[in-house]
Amino acid sequence: MRYFLLFVLLITLGFAAWFAWAALLPVTPHQTTFVLLRPGWTTRHIANELQRDGVIRSANAFLMLHYAQGQGSLKAGEYKFDSPASAAEVRRRVLKGDVYFHTVTVPEGYNIYDIAAVVEQAELGTAADFLAAAKGDLSLIHDLDPNATSLEGYLFPDTYHFTRIDTAHEIVAGMVRRFRQEAQKIGLTRPGDIHRIVTVASIVEKETAVPAERPLIAGVYYNRLDKNMLLAADPTVAYAALLAGRYRGTIYQSDLQYASPYNTYKHAGLPPGPIANPGAASLQAAMNPAATDYLYFVSDNDGRHRFSRTVQEHERNVAAYRRSVAQAK
Repeated sequence: MRYFLLFVLLITLGFAAWFAWAALLPVTPHQTTFVLLRPGWTTRHIANELQRDGVIRSANAFLMLHYAQGQGSLKAGEYKFDSPASAAEVRRRVLKGDVYFHTVTVPEGYNIYDIAAVVEQAELGTAADFLAAAKGDLSLIHDLDPNATSLEGYLFPDTYHFTRIDTAHEIVAGMVRRFRQEAQKIGLTRPGDIHRIVTVASIVEKETAVPAERPLIAGVYYNRLDKNMLLAADPTVAYAALLAGRYRGTIYQSDLQYASPYNTYKHAGLPPGPIANPGAASLQAAMNPAATDYLYFVSDNDGRHRFSRTVQEHERNVAAYRRSVAQAK
């Protein structure tokens, strides 16, 4: 009997020592380790994944600990481990959902193709998947722009934090949600105005980075629309070439002749929709354009533009621009 009790004691002590080693002593990762726990995985699957990636010593010890404490469910997501942690600490993090977020920064004026590249670079999915969502999830903006053919213009420029279990649909939905918040904030709420304003704002965004010029440029385009003049906006030509897969980083004469509804050198009125995703300042400029009689503008080759009322003034400004470019060379 004494030997049996001694045997039981030794087994108990051995188990306690093993459990303390497996569940309570910290594991120090050899390098920063990311573990992706997918939605729908069982607790056993999660424990096995944590052990396989070297975050815990024993899946069995982890499960014993989890079921002994018996509270809460483990959360899916990507977790970053870069410091010593015991299985108990790992469990607390996964219970809490202390997931790792990837940062995605969308600058003002990025189009859906630019954003797709940023999302892929952040390892949040492929550019193709993002573009499929940006072109297909039109129900997200149907009440704002029922004629939209993509989410272009409605993916608000901002810094976002997503996880690797967020789908492309969830990513674009988050960006559209930010657009709605900003639109509400600045008073862009009438559905009948939104398509026109966002389209003009997208062109303004691509034309200048100077805040003071945005209302002036918006005013020029509205003045041209009122007079049934061609907008002749270079950014729309670039976008037409981009959609056709022929954009080469600059605009060529053949691009100006290209038969696209986005080519405002050939087609009167606004393009079919936005050509980029404008920020708040450009949206406000499109809502509140400067009241001038300007019809033209051209770069001064120093980051700003010269505005003019007549063709003659414009031609002088173009000549001045060309001289400035020649002198710079």
